[in-house]
Amino acid sequence: MNKAIITILGADRVGIIAAVSTYLAKVNVNILDINQTIMEDLFTMVTMVDINEASKPFDEIYNDLNALGSELGVVIQIQKTEIFQSMHKI
Repeated sequence: MNKAIITILGADRVGIIAAVSTYLAKVNVNILDINQTIMEDLFTMVTMVDINEASKPFDEIYNDLNALGSELGVVIQIQKTEIFQSMHKI
């Protein structure tokens, strides 16, 4: 399985989760796990996704999510889990 981590940070507003999950479904990226909370007025979300069957290359998904974040007024970042695995190997 080819996994990635998506993080979202910004001012809370209606529709953030809906917009991101709609986009992910559109490009055939499956949400494996999701953790979302509101800290005061700050929306935070960390999501693990499976990008193995994605209909777009990773770089396009990366750019699309950045653009979506700009539209929503939040910062959206996606990173492959390989980065975390290689950083923390002993």
